[in-house]
Amino acid sequence: MTNQPYGSYDPGQSYDPYQQPYQQPQPYQQPQPQPQPQPQPQAWPGQQQAYADPYADQQHTQQWQGQTWETTMQPPVAAAPVPEAVPVPEAADAPARPLQEEYGPATLGGNSRVTDAQRARAEGRSPVIEPGMQPAVLTAVLGLLLAGGAALGTYALLVPLVVLQGVTAAGWFRLNGMWPARQGIALGFLGALVADAALLASDRSPAAILGTLGVWVLLSLVLQLRSHADPDERMYGLMATVVAAALAIAAGGYLAADADAVTVGAVAVAAAVVARALPLPTAASVVVALAVAAGAGFAAGGMEAAGAGLGAGAAVCALIGHRVASYDYPSRFVHFTAGVALPLAAAGPAVYILGRVVG
Repeated sequence: MTNQPYGSYDPGQSYDPYQQPYQQPQPYQQPQPQPQPQPQPQAWPGQQQAYADPYADQQHTQQWQGQTWETTMQPPVAAAPVPEAVPVPEAADAPARPLQEEYGPATLGGNSRVTDAQRARAEGRSPVIEPGMQPAVLTAVLGLLLAGGAALGTYALLVPLVVLQGVTAAGWFRLNGMWPARQGIALGFLGALVADAALLASDRSPAAILGTLGVWVLLSLVLQLRSHADPDERMYGLMATVVAAALAIAAGGYLAADADAVTVGAVAVAAAVVARALPLPTAASVVVALAVAAGAGFAAGGMEAAGAGLGAGAAVCALIGHRVASYDYPSRFVHFTAGVALPLAAAGPAVYILGRVVG
């Protein structure tokens, strides 16, 4: 053995052409896993054994031998039904608005909002709901109090008249969706009191009603100009205030009319409203109400044709007021305010005019 290092050239050795050249030893490598034969699916009972795959041994891809989720035998799971959103019907020309609507600032102390009648129209429902028999009975009681007060004297008539004027102002603001509207109600009621005082001071001259009405229209306009609400709300508040004051002041026609005309007209209105509340078709109910009012006026007017004409004319105005008070869906507060007062308040000017015409 020589002292030369392993693998060095030795000239004394013979050359072997078949001697393998020296190779650098390779580092240790982890043996690769041998490919496993692919498992064949088992045949179902009653079926023939499936043929073996002749090329299964030639597959060199590594197969995963771990457990996997079995999905072929799982029953299908039905998806939960998604509830459909119920659309909120809106008017054709109404702008889009959020689900929770914060109404605007109060106009004359009340809130401007979409009324129940407007919502009913948008949803395709009838916005007309008649007050019914209970408000009609209250109207009849108030009408009989007016008739009895007129028979007793001017100041006896003034008590139920003031009640009628206050309920008229409150009912009109509630009918228009403006509530509580304390300032507007107070303004309209104050105009009615001023008109009553002017009538008493002027020996029941109708000029007192016209003068008070003109002043109150101007006063309402000035108050609305000082409001900080939106222009649309100010216009809406102005119209509601003017109409409420006009109706309350016009009810003073009972105080300006003759006592006999007030008795005939109030009794006719009471009879017409009760007849209108009977469970009849609308057209038949109107005809019956006018006929009953004419008969009541004829009886209260001393069995004269003038009484029948005055009663029928007052009933026409009362039925118009009754119809206006029906445009709410539904609100018992409106029915027990506007539904009670508007028939009598609308008939006030007719009682004065027809009383002067028929004598």
